[in-house]
Amino acid sequence: MDGLRQRFESLLEQRNLATEALRALEAKTGVDKRYLAAGATTLLSLYLLFGYGAPLLCNLIGFVYPAYASIKAIESPSKEDDTVWLTYWVVYSLFGLAEFFSDLLLSWFPFYYVGKCAFLLFCMIPGPWNGAHMLYRRIIRPLFLKHHEAVDNIMRDLSGRALDVAAGVTRDVLQTLARSRALVTPTAMVVGPPLLLEPTIAKVTVTQLQKDK
Repeated sequence: MDGLRQRFESLLEQRNLATEALRALEAKTGVDKRYLAAGATTLLSLYLLFGYGAPLLCNLIGFVYPAYASIKAIESPSKEDDTVWLTYWVVYSLFGLAEFFSDLLLSWFPFYYVGKCAFLLFCMIPGPWNGAHMLYRRIIRPLFLKHHEAVDNIMRDLSGRALDVAAGVTRDVLQTLARSRALVTPTAMVVGPPLLLEPTIAKVTVTQLQKDK
């Protein structure tokens, strides 16, 4: 218990959006920020258990603050925070992929969203207990180093096939458009030789010329 309490207090000493809000509330209310954090955690857990819109709240917790922190990391000159949040998004993506197949089953458990929210918070906490960093180092990175060449070959093969299919589809479409244009274009009108004057008209014209002379 002492170890957990020390970790909890060390987290409250970190400088981030949540701890700054707790410090502001502590200054306004006079209540210790440790009690404020414990009360907020209790209320959040109760809402995730019994409140309406628990899935939306859980997803917002796992997405909104990390997205905000990622933008700050991109804009900062340091690259360490970029690595921290890139690691989080890798774990978040794999977790979302696994959840896609298990959500219909696990979402019926009463503590599912509390556990999911706790897991996402565990993955984004700063310091050496960052869950995303631990999962990446212990599970994801060894698997990646072991299988990344095979995955690269598969992706390269799929990319080549996709390009071939796209080229074939484009060629067929162009040929179809060319045939359609040839069928729609009207045939050129054939201009015949000039018509000869009628004999009577030609005879009248010659007679008139003789009278004029």
